[in-house]
Amino acid sequence: MTADHAMPRIRIRTISQLSRGAGWRLSLLHVHDGDLLFWVTKGQGLSVVQGVRRGVGIHNALFIPAGHLFSLDLGKQGFGLAIELPAAGGLGMPDEAQHLRVRDVHAQAEITGIVEDMQREQSGKRPFADECVMADAIRLSVWFRRQMIEIGDTPEQSAGSAAARRLSQAFCALVARDFHTGKPMADYAADLGVTPTHLTRSCREASGMTASEILTQCTLHAARDLIETSDHPLQNIGHALGFGSAAYFSRFVQHQTGQPPSALRRLAQP
Repeated sequence: MTADHAMPRIRIRTISQLSRGAGWRLSLLHVHDGDLLFWVTKGQGLSVVQGVRRGVGIHNALFIPAGHLFSLDLGKQGFGLAIELPAAGGLGMPDEAQHLRVRDVHAQAEITGIVEDMQREQSGKRPFADECVMADAIRLSVWFRRQMIEIGDTPEQSAGSAAARRLSQAFCALVARDFHTGKPMADYAADLGVTPTHLTRSCREASGMTASEILTQCTLHAARDLIETSDHPLQNIGHALGFGSAAYFSRFVQHQTGQPPSALRRLAQP
């Protein structure tokens, strides 16, 4: 066995590095290709995960499985680490999003030590570093699952009633899957067997946003990411996101950002 044989990719970065210095990358609702584990060590803010809003503070651990719709806003003073894990990587992480408020100082020190070990291996470029990081990722998974057991009976500090949260979560699961089709919010409501008014009311109660705002944020994030990081023709990006015309796509982006797509692409160039 050699040191460079293929292994699932694991990356440890600060939350700021994950967002590449652009606040919208985390503050707008979006989906991530891999699993994400956030360990917040400074500041406080808000998260919205699968349509449910919660406060986030120091020594909070958030696990976001791949494909889950989420946003995270810690403000300018917030700090933490983001561990990117391979989706379905065999690490034993939970299938659903989790938010743990870790108050035990020994548990806080334990996760800090595991992540620091991973960072050293990631930056050291020593032989078999990938294997070592993978072993540490398994340790991290064990730590997380133990904390789920120990903290599991703590009441959730979530917005909205249980019924509103369930409907908002179901809506966000559909949005994460279908937002690129351009399907209007009313069609999602029909798929869920509720009226658009009831869906909007439930989403606002659980997430602080209307159903249309959730759909808009997800579409805008995908649009900005493709505009600023790819060289795909702008009209192709609009078509891929379900817009009927390039002009409609351009108006949408300019209305949401104050800049047309061409300007966003130009400003993003190094």
